[in-house]
Amino acid sequence: MAKKRKGGGGGGGRSRAAAAAAGADTDQARPSKPAGTSAGLETERGTRGLVAPNPWVAAGICVMAGCLLFLSCADFDIWPLTWFALVPTLWVITTAPTHKRGFLYGFLVGITANAGGFYWIVGLLQRFAFLPLAVAIPVFLLLCAYQGLVFGFFGWFVRVMHKRTRWPFVAVAPIVMVALELVTPFIFPWYLAITQAWVLPVIQLAELTGPLGITFIIVMVNGALFDAVRARAARLPLPRRPLAAAAAVMVLVLGFGYLRIHQMDRRWAAAPKVKIGIVQPNIRFDLKPQVDQSGRFDVAYYQRLQTENNEKHQSASRALEQQGAQLIVWPESSYPYALPRWPLPMENPDRHLREGFTTPLLFGAVTRDDEHEYPFNTALMVNREGVITGRYDKIFLLMFGEYIPLAKTFPVIKKWLPSTAGMFERGSATSIFELPDPRAPGGVWRLGPLICYEDILPRFGAAAAKKHPHVFVNITNDAWFGATSEPWEHLALAVYRSVEHRTGMVRAVQTGVSSFIDASGRVRKHIRAIDPPKGVYTPPDTLLDDVAMLEAGHTFYAGPGSLWGLIDLVGLICLGLLLWPLSLGLRDWWKARPERRAAKAARKAARLKERTS
Repeated sequence: MAKKRKGGGGGGGRSRAAAAAAGADTDQARPSKPAGTSAGLETERGTRGLVAPNPWVAAGICVMAGCLLFLSCADFDIWPLTWFALVPTLWVITTAPTHKRGFLYGFLVGITANAGGFYWIVGLLQRFAFLPLAVAIPVFLLLCAYQGLVFGFFGWFVRVMHKRTRWPFVAVAPIVMVALELVTPFIFPWYLAITQAWVLPVIQLAELTGPLGITFIIVMVNGALFDAVRARAARLPLPRRPLAAAAAVMVLVLGFGYLRIHQMDRRWAAAPKVKIGIVQPNIRFDLKPQVDQSGRFDVAYYQRLQTENNEKHQSASRALEQQGAQLIVWPESSYPYALPRWPLPMENPDRHLREGFTTPLLFGAVTRDDEHEYPFNTALMVNREGVITGRYDKIFLLMFGEYIPLAKTFPVIKKWLPSTAGMFERGSATSIFELPDPRAPGGVWRLGPLICYEDILPRFGAAAAKKHPHVFVNITNDAWFGATSEPWEHLALAVYRSVEHRTGMVRAVQTGVSSFIDASGRVRKHIRAIDPPKGVYTPPDTLLDDVAMLEAGHTFYAGPGSLWGLIDLVGLICLGLLLWPLSLGLRDWWKARPERRAAKAARKAARLKERTS
């Protein structure tokens, strides 16, 4: 039997309570076995193998890792970087001297990744809030810091969970990251799965797990690579079982992906098609009269602007009708005149709505009534006879753009914000629009409207899918972001709704990226994103495609997965696995209270003795 070491770096014979009382905060504070055992030797050799870099080098590694992450995203699209971007992150956080330092290293990775991915926030604040650059940059960094907390807590929880369980990082790292993505309330929602949006064999897993399943396998591969690097650095045998398990999971994921792509392509080809046309009007962010009515324009200019914007939509729609479009879609708030909220069906309330074409139209407009203080951001459906048959009011409003927190309770808040900070009423429920067609079951195809960033929210997509639309129709306005990566990031997040519910999506975007997405998440056609120059007329773009009518809401994700908590089944499992070892640590911390008090009293007495001697 191996003899126990005396006074080793980890204090092999010390209890967890004594370690906590001494304030130890290192990976060696509580080895799972005495240092003389094989597990203890492995821990010591592993520690010697991976050398902790000095703090400045570690900070540089964190910045590099953050850069790898945002370069993986749209529209940089170097997606293979994601599969090893977290390996250097795991190196610095696991070799850091304390849990706090591990948190800070992860936090730096998160700040860098968010700064590179959301760089367009600076331009948004200048355009929308009229903030000078000197103010916009600190606000931007504050946002990056908040969203970067996910990686900070990732660094801290990975260390704690590995210390408590001694599980390999191939298991620990994905459990932690998925649990954090599940519970974190993002201001701008995103997930690591965004990096794989164009990698079709990988994203098919979302049919079962949503985006969190993709995050799991990404971080799993990173954890497996780190386990291998860690073993080699310590001159230990490779952890064959964890690596084999990770490889088997990837084989299953890719096999499932290729199989489902083949199956869905066959279903798409065989399904009835509707020829749908998209109008992308290419109207500048500051040429939207229904959004900005602050009095900067004289009446004549304002009316001329309305007429010009409306004519863009009308002329493009007439061209699409001539090409055989059976449905035409305009973007969010595209109709430049406010409309009343009369009971449906509602006869055409405005002679400007359709001029020279009769194709059914789905469009966005601002609607008002006398019962509500503020207007609604609304999607409307018009049939061939010019009757408005469907209305859906946006539910998830954009903070400061469409609602101001607490503004109804404290109206003075509105005076502190720019005039462009809007206030809209919130919709109450998802809706379905009907498109008559004798080929459809019941004589109508069901359209599922989504407004703005509702198409990037998995839970909202699941709620909309419960009404079994044959296609999702997203209308949005990304003109505020210009020709940055934001419109492409928006598209990359949206493709997951089509995979989760196995139906197509039509996206009409004010300045792009307008697109057609099929039931495999493939972007079949798209129009580029542009930033129209000021003072120069930019003609509208159009897009036309045959869209398969596939009824949504019959996948595992839409069935058992749509129950609020179970919607991200993988995430809940990971959250439970994460909380279990943390609860053990909390229990030990609570039991060690007497020892901590005694140690604190001893340190105080020692300091007093030093001062008096």
